[in-house]
Amino acid sequence: MLEHGSINYIEFAAKDIPATKAFFRQVFEWEFEDYGDEYAAFTAKGLTGGFYAADMSSSSSNGGALMVFYSNDLESTLSAVQQANGQINRDIFSFPGGRRFHFIEPSGNEMAVWSDQ
Repeated sequence: MLEHGSINYIEFAAKDIPATKAFFRQVFEWEFEDYGDEYAAFTAKGLTGGFYAADMSSSSSNGGALMVFYSNDLESTLSAVQQANGQINRDIFSFPGGRRFHFIEPSGNEMAVWSDQ
């Protein structure tokens, strides 16, 4: 059921949609539906959205929103990100309530993973 005012969908630019899809399938088990060559919709765990073809990317350093994933095994997820050709741009660090790291996925978008463990 859709709730008024709820976050319903998110979109990201993607310089390389096939590489971005492969990354998220491998690391987070996302599912995709293509709409031509320039758009891929995703179904993730608790979120839906899409990647559109564009030569841009999102970074928290330039004011972009930071999507943060939860992991029950931070080191294992960091390893999976690296094995899927993601780049770690901020190694694991502690903050009040947990630990997290930041990464750049193949199309250049910065995201993060956190754990309360």
